Amino acid sequence: MGEYIDEYIDFLKEKKMSDNTVDAYSRDLKRFSSFLIERNENILKINVITLMAFTQELKKKGKANSSIARNIVSIRNFYKYLIRKNIIHEEPTINYEMPKIQHNIPEILTVEEVDRLLSSPDLINNKGIRDKAMLELMYAAGLKVNELLSLTIFDVNLKLSYIKCVGTKNKERIIPIGSYAVKYINKYLAVRNEINIYNLDLLFLNLHGTKMTRQGFWKTIKYYAKKSGINKTINSYTLRHSFAVHLLENGADIKSVQEMLGHNDLGSTQIYSTIVKKSKIAEVYKKAHPRA
Repeated sequence: MGEYIDEYIDFLKEKKMSDNTVDAYSRDLKRFSSFLIERNENILKINVITLMAFTQELKKKGKANSSIARNIVSIRNFYKYLIRKNIIHEEPTINYEMPKIQHNIPEILTVEEVDRLLSSPDLINNKGIRDKAMLELMYAAGLKVNELLSLTIFDVNLKLSYIKCVGTKNKERIIPIGSYAVKYINKYLAVRNEINIYNLDLLFLNLHGTKMTRQGFWKTIKYYAKKSGINKTINSYTLRHSFAVHLLENGADIKSVQEMLGHNDLGSTQIYSTIVKKSKIAEVYKKAHPRA
């Protein structure tokens, strides 16, 4: 049973999928394999009933619908691979209805709140200068955390005010950045050699001179969120979400925002349009209703 999963994981690695994606597929499929072993079922002979039972098992363990849906997608793609390899001839998951996912609207900062957050780093030391450059760039370009932390010095063109970012499935995109980001990246580059003791090409480094982790960046965001006194739930993606909404509020077209965010599906970008529309409706109501 396990050899089919191992072969599939090797196949994903050959396709140059990200480590995070491969790890997620591996975890999902091994969880499913363990479930089948407990039920004494053959991985090549499952049916919709098996998937329904697996879904119920995940629900009992408190898994969210989004997590369950990801598990089912992993299983479905695995069986599509088995069909292409002529190991099976019918796709057992085809008639299974995916659980509906409730899309939570992300927390968005106002422009004033962004200013407060980005003004929090203390520029009297290298850490503060680095943190200021990171936050300015994340808001300027709407980057994911992994994208920000994977940038190299060769990905930044300050003369022409843009960065080159490699996102999901190694898809490269060019993103313009504003004068604030350019200014503070320049300030950071002036002190970066003092941090870069191992002569690495990565743009942003931790204070030990190595690559900053997602956890390290999260601690940084959490610290400055508390320092700035913003009474909202702020996470590592808040600046990315705020970037998208602020662009749309100021007249950017949704296709351009989609391209800058690196979304393959326009539907992923449209949630930000929903936020903008709700905000405009609330504004109209406050201005027009006599008892608003």
